[in-house]
Amino acid sequence: MTASEPVRIALWSGPRNLSTAMMRAFENRADTAVIDEPFYGAYLAMTGADHPMRDAVLAAEPTDWRSVIERLLGPVPGGAPIFYQKHMTHHMVEGIDLSWMARCRSAFLIRAPEKVLASYAARRQEVTAADIGFARQAELFDREAERLGVAPPVIEAEDVLADPRLTLGALCAALAIPFTEEMLSWPPGRRSTDGAWAPVWYEAVERSTGFARPGSASPAPVLDDRLKTIAETARPHYETLARYKLAPREPHHE
Repeated sequence: MTASEPVRIALWSGPRNLSTAMMRAFENRADTAVIDEPFYGAYLAMTGADHPMRDAVLAAEPTDWRSVIERLLGPVPGGAPIFYQKHMTHHMVEGIDLSWMARCRSAFLIRAPEKVLASYAARRQEVTAADIGFARQAELFDREAERLGVAPPVIEAEDVLADPRLTLGALCAALAIPFTEEMLSWPPGRRSTDGAWAPVWYEAVERSTGFARPGSASPAPVLDDRLKTIAETARPHYETLARYKLAPREPHHE
């Protein structure tokens, strides 16, 4: 990690997957700048998808994926040595060049599809398998594994909640950056770096000050038949990546 070549981290997940809390954790580091779902505007423009706050997102975000890539590979905001990029896998639709990923250190955040769907459907009634990004996440994982010759880092949302220190310690080690204790808590509230869609999706994270432990006796999500079918389609992709989950480890501090 040098002043001339910052570390660019691409964290790939689907929606409702602890991804915004992970962005908070990295943003709370003194050495890190973050960006929130930079391809969202391009995704909406290319697909015509009807999402909450669609017009606001299109007005606030670049809609040309080429300009997004220039931003991701260009100067890091504030000159920070680490640039953390929160990405949604389903935003990477056909036609977007993926070669820029080779300039980043990619990691993959997974969560059981039943839990993703239960949370997502509470915000948006119409849901498809593509909306939650499991198949695309597996494709991007395979692409990176082939490029690297080894599996890129994978972490499970429930592992982060159960033991954020050891899980983030393992992630930082895999990304070859030091762990900092500042990743474990943050001030509540909205950030200037939050996307225009925050009013719809970020209510819980805006109240948060850290990673909430999962309820030990929380019931399994109840899904209707339509959502169960989507979950069954997504589960093989989830299970494939889950085989590569990082083992928790004591963090390394510089």
